[in-house]
Amino acid sequence: MAGSGIGTIYRMTSWGETHGKGVGVVVDGCPAGIELTEDHIQGYLDRRRPGQSRYTTKRNESDQVEILSGVFEGRTTGSPISLLVFNKDQRSRDYSAIKDLYRPGHADYTFDRKYGFRDYRGGGRSSGRETIARVAGGAIAARALAQLGIEVFAYTRSIGPCAIDEARFDPGERDRNALYMPDPEAAARAAAFLEEKMSQEDSSGGVVECRISGLPAGVGEPVFDKLSACLGKAILSIGAVKGFEIGDGFAAARSVGSVNNDAFCRKEGRTVKATNHAGGILGGLSDGSEILFRAAFKPTPSIAKRQSTVTRQGQETDLFIKGRHDPVIVPRAVVVVETMAAATVFDLLLQNMTSRMDRIIEFYQDR
Repeated sequence: MAGSGIGTIYRMTSWGETHGKGVGVVVDGCPAGIELTEDHIQGYLDRRRPGQSRYTTKRNESDQVEILSGVFEGRTTGSPISLLVFNKDQRSRDYSAIKDLYRPGHADYTFDRKYGFRDYRGGGRSSGRETIARVAGGAIAARALAQLGIEVFAYTRSIGPCAIDEARFDPGERDRNALYMPDPEAAARAAAFLEEKMSQEDSSGGVVECRISGLPAGVGEPVFDKLSACLGKAILSIGAVKGFEIGDGFAAARSVGSVNNDAFCRKEGRTVKATNHAGGILGGLSDGSEILFRAAFKPTPSIAKRQSTVTRQGQETDLFIKGRHDPVIVPRAVVVVETMAAATVFDLLLQNMTSRMDRIIEFYQDR
C-alpha cells in the first residue's frame, strides 16, 4: 500500500490495522538529543484514547506506547524511532454480519474497488485507530518544537450548531471538559445537542481549530511545499476531514482587498501585522504572526439507524450497524490535528535550515 508516509526530512510512516495485533509508526529524520520517554508520548495518546466519556466509543483500550528503537538513556539517537501500540480489545465478530455489505460513509466500497479486497473488521487501515500512529509521531515533533518556543494548540471550535464564543475563550478550559472546548457554556450546549443526537441513534460533525504560536517568519517553501499546502495535506489526510481553511478562509471570498489585506506596522522595534486575516501565512511562508487554521469533520458514519446500501454481489439491502462507535469524532480528533500540525511545522523548519548560504556558513565556520 503506497502513501503511508508523510514528511520530507522528519518523515512518519504509519502501519497496522484496527483489528490486527497493533498499530504503530516509524519516525525517521528526527534529530539526536531530544529528551524523550514513553511518558512524553503517552500524554498525547491519552487524549485520543477511546472510552473516556459517553461521547466516545466504549472500546476499552489503554493505548500504551512502547518505544522499540531510536532512543537511548532518555534521548533520541538520530536513528529511526519505532513506536508500537498493541490492540487489546478487538471484537471482530461485531463486523462479521456486514462483511459483504458496503457501509455508507465508510471506505468499504472504494477499498474493494481499488484492491479487490477489504478488511471488514472495522475498516482495517481506513479506521480512525490509524491516527494513533500520527499522534505518537507528532508528539515527538511537538516536544522538539517546545524547545524552540513554538506551541501548537488545537481545540474543538464547534459541534453541530454549538460554537465557542471568542469572548469566553479560555485555553485552560479545554482539558476540563470531555469535548475539549475552551468555552464551558459552549461545551454544555454541545453536550445537550449530542445527547439529543444519541437518543435519535444519530451522530454529529464539528470543527477543530488550531493555533501555532512562536513560529518565526519565512518557514515553508514558496511553490509546491507552501506551509499552507503542507498543513492542508497533513490535515486533509485525516480520515474524517472534509474541509480545511486558514485565517479567514472561505470568508475571504466575501471580503474586499482593503479589508482582507493585513497592514504592516512597527511594534516594539519589530515589523508586525496590524491584523491577521491571512492566518499567519503570506506567499506560502509563515509571516511571524500566529498561524490559525480550521478543519471540518464529518459526522461519524457508523450510526444505529437503518441505512440503505448494496452488497458486494450488487444486491440492494438495508443495513443495521452494531459495535462501539463515537457519536462525534471531533473531541478525539483534536490531538490528531495538533500533532499532525506539529510534525508538519517541524519538518519545514528542518528544511528551512538550508535556505540561506550565510546561515550555512555561520553553522559550519567554526567546525
